[in-house]
Amino acid sequence: MELVKDLPEVFEEFAEQRRNSFIGVKKIKEAGIPVIGSYCTYFPQELAMAMGAASVSLCSTSDETIADAEQQLPKNLCPLIKSSYGFALTDKCPFFYFSDVVVGETTCDGKKKMYELMSEFKDVYIMELPNTQGEEALKLWRSEMIRFKEYLEKKFDVTITEEDIRKAIKTNNKVRRSLKGLYELMRNDPAPITGSELFKVLYGSTFKFDRAAIPAEVDALVAKIQEEYAAGKMQEKKPRILITGCPIGGATEKVIRAVEENGGIVVTYESCSGAKSIDKEVDEDNPDVYDALARRYLNIGCSVMTPNPNRLELLGRLIDEYKVDGVLEMTLQACHTYNVESYNIRKFVTEEKEIPYLAVETDYSQADVAQLNTRIAAFIEML
Repeated sequence: MELVKDLPEVFEEFAEQRRNSFIGVKKIKEAGIPVIGSYCTYFPQELAMAMGAASVSLCSTSDETIADAEQQLPKNLCPLIKSSYGFALTDKCPFFYFSDVVVGETTCDGKKKMYELMSEFKDVYIMELPNTQGEEALKLWRSEMIRFKEYLEKKFDVTITEEDIRKAIKTNNKVRRSLKGLYELMRNDPAPITGSELFKVLYGSTFKFDRAAIPAEVDALVAKIQEEYAAGKMQEKKPRILITGCPIGGATEKVIRAVEENGGIVVTYESCSGAKSIDKEVDEDNPDVYDALARRYLNIGCSVMTPNPNRLELLGRLIDEYKVDGVLEMTLQACHTYNVESYNIRKFVTEEKEIPYLAVETDYSQADVAQLNTRIAAFIEML
C-alpha cells in the first residue's frame, strides 16, 4: 500500500476486501492451492499456513440465508449459526464452495450440531476444544493440534515440519503486531480515526489470503494516520465506547453505526472481531511448537470457557488503556454463553471499573435499528 493514497480510499479498500476475495479464492483453487474454511477464532491458522494452504473465514454475518436454514434448524437458534448453515446449504458463499475442508471446534452446542448436519454434504473436521483452561485442558488441546496437523498431512498428501509451523507462527505474529499497532492508535484522545474505519481494516484483513503481505500494508496505514494526526487531523472529542460481546461484522455493524451516528466513538473492540483475536502472540521461543500453539489459542477469553477470567483481564486492560467512558455489550439472540456471562460483565464494568454499561440483544435483521439508535443515543447522552 502506497503512502500517497488518501485514508478514505485505504479504508474502502479494506472494506471491499471480502467481496474482492470472492474472485481471489477461485484463482487460488485454479492454481491448485488447498483452501481451508473456518468460522472461529480458535482455528489454529498457522497449521494451515504451514502446509501452504489458504485459510478463509466463512460467510456467517448476514440474514440473507436464514430463511433457508430455518427449513432445517429451529427458528429460536442463534442467527450466526443459522446464517452460517444457510450459506453452506444454499452454496451462496464462494468461500464455502471452494473450501476443501471446513474446520470446526466444539465451542457452543448449537455450532456442534450444525457441524453434524453440515458434514452430510461437506468435508468437516472437528477439533475437540476444551471448555476449561487448566493444565489438563492444555494437554488435550495440544494433542488436538497434532491430530489436526496429521489430518492435513493425510488429506492433502503433504509433510508439515516443525520448521514450517515456526515460520507460519512468525508470519502470523507479525500480522498480530501490525494490527495491534493500528488499533492502539485509538488510545489517543481525541481518536485519530472513527471506530467504523478501524473496524473496516480489522475485519477486511481477515479476508486477505497472503498473510505475509498484511504487515507492510497496515504499517503504512499506521504511519499515514500518525502523520495526519500530528498535522491536526483527528476526530472530535466524544464519549469513548468499548464494544464487547458476540462477534461483530456484516449485519451487526448496525451497532457501530448507532454509536457513531449518535455522538459517540468506538475506540476499541474486545470481541473476536477486535482485540480478542490479536492481543496475544504465539510464543516463538517455546521449544514445543504444539504447546506454543495450544497455549496461545486456549487462552482466548471466549464465553464458552468456564470460568472465563481471561475475558475480564483483557476487558479491564482495554478500559484503562483506552480511557473508556462506557461499555456496550452486544449479544445475539439465543447466544446462551454470552447472554449468561453478561451478568458478570455488567458487575465487573459497573462495580469494579465503575463506568456505565449498556447491554443490547439483537439479531441479523434491520428491524431493530430505530430501537438501537434510541437506546444507544440515550446511553451516550448520559455519558
